[in-house]
Amino acid sequence: MSTLTIDEQVVKPQTNLSAAYRVVLFAICFFSTALGGSVSTLMSVYLPVVVKDLQGTVPADEINAISGYINAIFIFGWAFGGFTWGVISDKMGRKKTLLLAIGSYGVFTILTGLMPTWWGVLCCRFFSGFGVGGVLVTSITLVSEVWPAKSKAVIIGILSIAFPVGIFSAGLINFIVSSWRSGFLVGVIPLALALIGALVLNESENWLNYRNDIANRENPLNKLLSKSHRRELIVGSLTFGTMLIGLWAIFSWLPTWVQSLITDHDAAKERGLSMMCMGMGGLTGGFFSGWLVNLLSIRRSMIICFAVCAGMSFILFKTNTIFSTAVYIEIIILALFFGASQGVLSAYIPQLFSTGIKATATGFCFNIGRIFTATAVLFVGVLVSTLGGYGNALFIFSLVFIIGLLVVLFVREKAEGEEKGKSKKLKA
Repeated sequence: MSTLTIDEQVVKPQTNLSAAYRVVLFAICFFSTALGGSVSTLMSVYLPVVVKDLQGTVPADEINAISGYINAIFIFGWAFGGFTWGVISDKMGRKKTLLLAIGSYGVFTILTGLMPTWWGVLCCRFFSGFGVGGVLVTSITLVSEVWPAKSKAVIIGILSIAFPVGIFSAGLINFIVSSWRSGFLVGVIPLALALIGALVLNESENWLNYRNDIANRENPLNKLLSKSHRRELIVGSLTFGTMLIGLWAIFSWLPTWVQSLITDHDAAKERGLSMMCMGMGGLTGGFFSGWLVNLLSIRRSMIICFAVCAGMSFILFKTNTIFSTAVYIEIIILALFFGASQGVLSAYIPQLFSTGIKATATGFCFNIGRIFTATAVLFVGVLVSTLGGYGNALFIFSLVFIIGLLVVLFVREKAEGEEKGKSKKLKA
């Protein structure tokens, strides 16, 4: 079977589920993921208030250092959780894992607001990220197993925008609730979602059928690392990882690059509008990614996303030496395909793998890139002086899109060659 072919022979959608049940399932997955986005950003929006409360008045550079530690510990918790909960999901089931992961980040979000010291806050942020990583992996896995193939890509594409919706909501929470300790009580909502899910959700029938077969009770980690799955694991990690590295490097440093183009005044307005264009473009692209897949196929959609991201990165960072309104248009186009890629890849990667290792493998592919992403975001700043500006540094990192594009093209050609070889053997 081609590596880029959806594994429908192994995973068949459940046909005995009502439309009402699927709506409830999608709502729980969407809102738990959106709340994960809120939790991931909440400390950043409350940071000045948190620092003042825990340490009193401190210099701005110390606040930046504290922010760096908090963001780093959350990302590492996220990556570790995404992989760990994937293993748990393949061992214990989709429903239990999803509800435990939701409850986990809910509890530690509440505890964050109760901590009297920075050490306590850092510990809680790690375990909040640990739970959020699990929700992102398990919700995608569960939806991919129970949704009808005809509308699956569309639903997963819409689910992919839940996290950025949550990031936006973090600013809304900060606007409504001034006390950071009260703001972190938002963790009560995912706890309520977990309780509702315990009452209304069913276990994935595909997973139950798989686990009922004694022959399939091998440790998912052993199966994941076997030679038969190595190729898919590498392909999944490279396609998702390359897009993630480029996306976060550009997302993190775009405002600074915009400021570097404007030397005669503080570019607060331009920076803000640029990030709004990035955010709205990403949300729009993610929302429509499922329709793109249904129209063109997953493979063609991935090729377009990687190719446009690579091309627009060159145009954006290598042709703009002064700021103009064209920059906004270019950012929107780039962000549209950033967002689309997240929906397309979220639909593609889980279906590379069979039921027994689906969550473990998806968690690995989704999160191995986050470790390199955190490093990449830091190294952009280091490369600025060496390469002569933010534009050059960001363009260098955007070359990872070409790597992702080559992976998609190369694997397809190799798979087609294998199919031709098999066909000749059969005829012989």
